[in-house]
Amino acid sequence: MTFKIFLCAALLAGAADAMAAGPVETSPFAVQGVDVDVTDLSVKAAKDKALVDVQMKALALLGQTLGGSDVAAELAKMDAKDVMPLLKSLSIEQETMSPGHYQGKFTVRFLPQKLKPLLAGYGVRIPAEQGPAMLVIPVWTDDAGHVVVWDDNPWHKAWADLHAAQAQIPIIVPLADQEDATTVSAVDISNNNVVKLEALRRRYDVKTMLIAFAQSAPGGGIHARVVGTSPLGKITIDKIYIADSHELADSAGLAAQRFQTLITDKFKSDQAKVAAAKAASGPQALQVVVPFGGPSEWNGLRSRILATPGIVGLDVTSLDAAGASARLLYNGNAEDLGTSFQAANLRLERSASGWTIRPL
Repeated sequence: MTFKIFLCAALLAGAADAMAAGPVETSPFAVQGVDVDVTDLSVKAAKDKALVDVQMKALALLGQTLGGSDVAAELAKMDAKDVMPLLKSLSIEQETMSPGHYQGKFTVRFLPQKLKPLLAGYGVRIPAEQGPAMLVIPVWTDDAGHVVVWDDNPWHKAWADLHAAQAQIPIIVPLADQEDATTVSAVDISNNNVVKLEALRRRYDVKTMLIAFAQSAPGGGIHARVVGTSPLGKITIDKIYIADSHELADSAGLAAQRFQTLITDKFKSDQAKVAAAKAASGPQALQVVVPFGGPSEWNGLRSRILATPGIVGLDVTSLDAAGASARLLYNGNAEDLGTSFQAANLRLERSASGWTIRPL
């Protein structure tokens, strides 16, 4: 399969995924809204180059989100031939073409099983689990007392600038397009029109929807109020935030960031309590198969498995020339085992017949 054929297939697959999953991508291995602007001898040549450039740019952006600027800088140095095999799919959000010029905005999805070991090499640990996605509707009350939902809303911009749709707790902000404006108006918000609000929730395919109210406060601050119920528990925020710059836009950004930090910390705390409860109850067990080619390879694999963080035992139940069946004992979450084994250059994979541990 040539690269061009593969790319076309990926584009079609990505478009199908986008239609099935709704307008917002929440996977931590995806980057939404990646812009490219390329000029070449023809529009076809410009688009072909853009389809490669967007992968490179998306990988660096993902590195920035998950690991910071140092990781992003290292990923940006990679050759295109090494980045392309990491791609799962692309979907075009917007595109504009003219002679010799191509502009586009894409959602880029990467393959988790290939990206995890790459990021692990830079010390980046992907969260084993995402929390529940939340749709936040930012509602602004201007100084004249008018309720603003979609037009000229600095509060909406602050939430959109979080770019948190792929975060550990995905925060989805409405697109503020014509469909949103037709579905819910400022009057609907003021009157708590549950039918209209339910229609908006269904559009974004989430279980939790919160309305975040805000207005300006003295000193360039912002008074934010978010009250609602989520899978993480009841959320109650009623506070004035003032950024160091005393600029309204910065204060709005600070308030949105504080909310994201609050719910992420709550989710991590809940996950830690669950992990601690499991650890207190003793090691977990998983039946695995470890294929090998000979005694020396088996001894090496066994040593690496036992040295993997979280592994506390490997009780062999059967052994023959082709491999071993064993009961793997571990502490913590089973979801974390894959990442731990990757750091030890091992791969834990599941098939219809059960779990297998192999060298990477």
